[in-house]
Amino acid sequence: MIDAIPATTERNSNLQGIRLISADSHITEPPNCYIDHIEARYRQTAPHIESEAVADNRGDVFVIDGMKQRIALGLLAAAGKDPRTLKTGDTTFAQLHRGGWDPKARIADQDRDGVAGEVIYPTIGMVLCSHPDAAYKHACMWAYNRWLQEFVAASPARLFGAGMTAVRSVAEAIEDFRRIKEMGLRGVMMPGYPETEHDYDHESFDPLWKAAVELKLPLSFHILTMDKPDKNLQFAKLTRGPKINGWQSIIRGCQDIIGMFIFGRVFERNPDLRIVSVESDAGWAPHFMYRMDHAYKRHRTWLKCDAMSKLPSEFFQENVYLTFQDDWVAFRMTAMCNPRRLMWANDFPHSDSTWPDSRPMLEAHVTALAPAERHWILEDNVRDLYGIV
Repeated sequence: MIDAIPATTERNSNLQGIRLISADSHITEPPNCYIDHIEARYRQTAPHIESEAVADNRGDVFVIDGMKQRIALGLLAAAGKDPRTLKTGDTTFAQLHRGGWDPKARIADQDRDGVAGEVIYPTIGMVLCSHPDAAYKHACMWAYNRWLQEFVAASPARLFGAGMTAVRSVAEAIEDFRRIKEMGLRGVMMPGYPETEHDYDHESFDPLWKAAVELKLPLSFHILTMDKPDKNLQFAKLTRGPKINGWQSIIRGCQDIIGMFIFGRVFERNPDLRIVSVESDAGWAPHFMYRMDHAYKRHRTWLKCDAMSKLPSEFFQENVYLTFQDDWVAFRMTAMCNPRRLMWANDFPHSDSTWPDSRPMLEAHVTALAPAERHWILEDNVRDLYGIV
């Protein structure tokens, strides 16, 4: 039960009576995360930290066997830093927020931000979603799950973990779901692409969706986990123009997943299934729903889209949750979507995080919301979805 952070009682506060729960926060995997928890045959090649010096850049990097990309640590735990100082490298693991891997320090970080709890996602694990070796990916994800189980167990009333699965087959993924549930984790972060013959909209996946519903395990699709395993590209290389233009593309993978689940009739066949689009913002949702409805009404015949029992926008509003941080547009468009499917997040300790200033930011952003909507978006929706009491 969440009770460590009292609900705000100030009468002039827009957050009165609310205990903030972040629907998307992260850990920063420590150097031993994968090495100590992976199967013995992968121990020598498990993801690990090395120090490197490139020109004037000296710092630590995460190295993943079989991937060219070496992950500099600079932006992985840049919460609270002056934006003018942000950089990818020149950072050692010892300089990162200790709350990224130490649960005791994490609770202190929550207290500083005025947050009562967090749904926890990986960091290096996001990159692993695009690893080309399915067996290696599976082993790494289960090493992470074992480490995460220990991390959240230190404060189960305030740390709510999302496990991982490589989805090598539907049958194995169902067993992974069951194990993740037994470990006390609250949901599953799915890789953008399964390691199967068919994609997620194929009917062969229906037993997996049924299992998720029966186990009450919300399924999440996080930004930056959507590269195909055989491409191994970074998001900034997928767009034209200056590098910063790549930032606009990172929500596209989540939008594609949502469209595939809707037009692929996944929700038509599995109406109780819920998925979470994580860290993809939400202000775009009303137009996206309109665009889907327009395509369905006007173009479904020649595009060979079968008729559905509801409009695409209706499936979106019922079956899809969205998480966002300081997306001020999202706080102003609730009349055009379903506010019971919006969930605020602080993204700690990543560079997009609102930590340690989440409360003053939210005081300003939720001004236009009705009191009930504030409770839904900042606390109740994530409680209901993940069974947090």
